[in-house]
Amino acid sequence: MSNQAWVEPFLVTGEDGTALANSTSATSILPSSRKFTLPSYFADSIGKTLSLRAAGRVSNIVTTPGTLTFEVRLGSVVAWSSGALALNIVAKTNVSWLLDLDLTFRTLGAGTAANVLGIGRFTSESVIGSPLPSAGGSGTLLLPASAPAVGTGFDNTASQTLDLFATWSIANAGNSILTHQFRLLSLN
Repeated sequence: MSNQAWVEPFLVTGEDGTALANSTSATSILPSSRKFTLPSYFADSIGKTLSLRAAGRVSNIVTTPGTLTFEVRLGSVVAWSSGALALNIVAKTNVSWLLDLDLTFRTLGAGTAANVLGIGRFTSESVIGSPLPSAGGSGTLLLPASAPAVGTGFDNTASQTLDLFATWSIANAGNSILTHQFRLLSLN
């Protein structure tokens, strides 16, 4: 039996998403017209993996910026969460950020039987403890912020729209994030 591997780009966008600032509400940060709907039975075997990459600019306030949380939703279900990410206590304004995430299907089925395990990284000067660019660049947090665990169950026998959400823990105009690029690939 052949063990072939392949990569299929589902969605690649270079347009800006919705800016999220001065709010503690979970908000989609993808362009509204550029969300991808996974077809029913997309995941036909355990181990099928989605690779997600998002990038843009982020700002955080000084001293007590709070936290930032990313979520991948399939329909209305939070299939994966980064957990609360600690931010730099040094104010940052419009610095780059990069989120790389692999979501691997662990179980399949109807109702809430399907789930994914996601592991990734968030890189930015807005990460707590990041040095100044002149002294070493951007910090990286491994995701999720706690031990890896499967997300909330969902129905993979029905089509599901994949969306990327972000949530600030503190509402302040100085805390903002904007997505400039987004890529969703199917691996294997």
